[in-house]
Amino acid sequence: MSYMHEKVAYLKGLAEGMEVGNDSKEGKLLLQIIEVLNDFADEVDDVYDELDDLNDAVLELDDYIETIDEDLADLEDEIYDLDAEDFEDDEDDFEEVDCPDCGESFFVDSALIDKGEDIECPNCGVIIEFTEDCDCCEDEACDCECHEESK
Repeated sequence: MSYMHEKVAYLKGLAEGMEVGNDSKEGKLLLQIIEVLNDFADEVDDVYDELDDLNDAVLELDDYIETIDEDLADLEDEIYDLDAEDFEDDEDDFEEVDCPDCGESFFVDSALIDKGEDIECPNCGVIIEFTEDCDCCEDEACDCECHEESK
């Protein structure tokens, strides 16, 4: 029996002890109020039972998700078999490019740039052409490799 049911039972006992009955208008009112309180207590018990069930379900789902997460991590380790060392040299494989149209920076695979392939800006969609000709300077004393290839 819940705390609310105990309180309602106490009120019923008081009403009986005071000999409150359906004889008077006030008696009818008090007995109806006690009956409504008993109905509320029943509903509150039902809600608490449902909350307990939901809490149990959430805990079960949490355990299930944690198990899936662990299994996924194990599967990734088996399939990709990658270590931290595998990512150390990745920064050399990409170059930062500024879009001439919108000015946004993004990274492009160096191999694509070396091949002279056109790249679409992921921000604005403009096509950026990478040519083998040097547009960086007119001076042959610069440090870029383009002058060495033409010699």
